Amino acid sequence: MKRRIAIKIGSNVLTRNDGKLDITRMSSLVDQIADLHRQGIEILLISSGAVASGKSEINIGKQLDAVSSRQLYSAIGQAKLINRYYDLFREQGICCGQVLTTKESFSTRTQYLTQKHCMEVMLNHHVIPIVNENDTISVTELMFTDNDELSGLIATMMNADTLIILSNVNGIYTGNPADPNSQLLPQIIPGLQDLEAYIQSGKSSFGRGGMLTKCKIACQVAEEGIEVIIANGKRDNILNLILHQPEKTLCTRFVPGEKNVSNIKKWIAHSEDFAKGKIFINSGAEEALSSPKASSILLVGVTRIEGDFEKDDIVRVMNEEGKQIGIGCTAYSSQEARPLIGTKDVKPIIHYNYLYLN
Repeated sequence: MKRRIAIKIGSNVLTRNDGKLDITRMSSLVDQIADLHRQGIEILLISSGAVASGKSEINIGKQLDAVSSRQLYSAIGQAKLINRYYDLFREQGICCGQVLTTKESFSTRTQYLTQKHCMEVMLNHHVIPIVNENDTISVTELMFTDNDELSGLIATMMNADTLIILSNVNGIYTGNPADPNSQLLPQIIPGLQDLEAYIQSGKSSFGRGGMLTKCKIACQVAEEGIEVIIANGKRDNILNLILHQPEKTLCTRFVPGEKNVSNIKKWIAHSEDFAKGKIFINSGAEEALSSPKASSILLVGVTRIEGDFEKDDIVRVMNEEGKQIGIGCTAYSSQEARPLIGTKDVKPIIHYNYLYLN
């Protein structure tokens, strides 16, 4: 069976201090990816760098608001970025293709599956998908936190075996990476360590996120059964070292869980931002969900419904204390479900197959 790897390259890896593309580094990473590709490994490349690249190409001469400047820089920079990738991969005899997406494109099952099908077709024809957020049409409310969030969505959607996040540091440290007393954490088991005390909250120079975002995404993806590795993309031959000499490589590995999560549950798990309402359940229903036996959410256990939603919309599942315990895809609209609250012998409002528990 082929191995499938998602590789996310951050802006600070691909750009120099002046904001221009670091062609030498970019070429080195493409060489490494090409080597993996020739070994039969399927590669999904999530690449930042468009906005930073665009900034180095134009002097706008006046102050623009954040959305306008992002649209302008990304429109220019994305063309430059993908052309460079195209030329570098063509020198290796490999075809690559561009996939631009937005957070809203993950909001419905149909759009989700359309993107998945596109990338499956590309991989089946030995084409490397290069994925980035379409900043030209994204607005603030619909942006990904950063491309770390996007890479997590792509890795889970495409059932990757491993997600490699390349940053400008070696991984997660016990303090500031610049402090000689800080130590690199070589391995993290999600849920067993309090990582917030370690992680720096600062953001990268050219990207929107930071290590806190990377860690949050890494934990969630690992819990869904995908190995996640955070490493320094500026280190020579880093990808080959990670995959072939992991014991000698400075990086942080998030141990994947054994949870066997279905594709539809993975989509639901990453769709929390699109929730249209809340379904509150009583303690009996909550207890049933916590049992080893698979349980759906029945209307007899629902105490109230908040918000307006349609059938197949994403909703949050709340307990009696108002704590979110899950997220699911509803089989009813809010208008249909409200009169049936507390009713027995009707179909579940959220079937187990469409329910992801926190």
